[in-house]
Amino acid sequence: MRVHVIGCSGSFAGPRSAASSYLIEHEDEQGRTWRVLMDLGSGAFGPLQNVIDPADLDAVIISHLHPDHYLDITGLEVFWAYHSRDDLGKLPIHAPAPLAERISAVLSRKGDIPDGVHSSPFEHHALSDHHRFSVGPLEIETRAVLHPVEAYGFRITVAGIVLTYSGDSDTCEALDDLARGADLFLCEAGYIEGRDDRFSGVHLTGRRAGECASRAGVGHLALTHIPAWTDPEVPLAEARAVHSGRITMVRPMDILDVS
Repeated sequence: MRVHVIGCSGSFAGPRSAASSYLIEHEDEQGRTWRVLMDLGSGAFGPLQNVIDPADLDAVIISHLHPDHYLDITGLEVFWAYHSRDDLGKLPIHAPAPLAERISAVLSRKGDIPDGVHSSPFEHHALSDHHRFSVGPLEIETRAVLHPVEAYGFRITVAGIVLTYSGDSDTCEALDDLARGADLFLCEAGYIEGRDDRFSGVHLTGRRAGECASRAGVGHLALTHIPAWTDPEVPLAEARAVHSGRITMVRPMDILDVS
């Protein structure tokens, strides 16, 4: 399993990166490559097309409905609904229940069917806490994490290897459970100790991400979701002060091996 970092800027698209979006690829025993997209935040649909043809996606999973994690799904809908191919079928979208309504509101329409077509290009599936589902060989578990809106982290298992994605979350027991023993923990670190102490229940700092990784015994901690106004060396140093394992700071277009 590998993860392509499509966008990793925190809270909004930055000058060098789109907002949150990560493409998971895994080749099964028959040689078939499965592709699942985690989040598609503001600015991410453009660079996604530099990595794959979006028509090759098998599913999309959305952690929560803040624009920096889902807004470019409106572009994906246009792509899927009006594509010259007529064999695409419906693309499964696993997300908080209000997503279809939210897309329609952004596009100023009633219902979830795009103008000029007869059916929705998406097949919507609502997430919930402790929800489990599969996309091909990928087994996906969701947990509700600590954020101001309904938000989920994901634990994805295939062939005995584990990827955990925090989505957006402050420290919580559910995130520790998701990360336990993960080979790769893709974890947000949007805040800095001291500077952002006035906010609670929103984001992790590098220190809190590192503490979670240590409690969970992860193999590789990959920090992400750093906003444009933050020097990424600061949350990286915070994490390294409390976690002795492997730590990296992700960059757009990185490819992370999960092994």
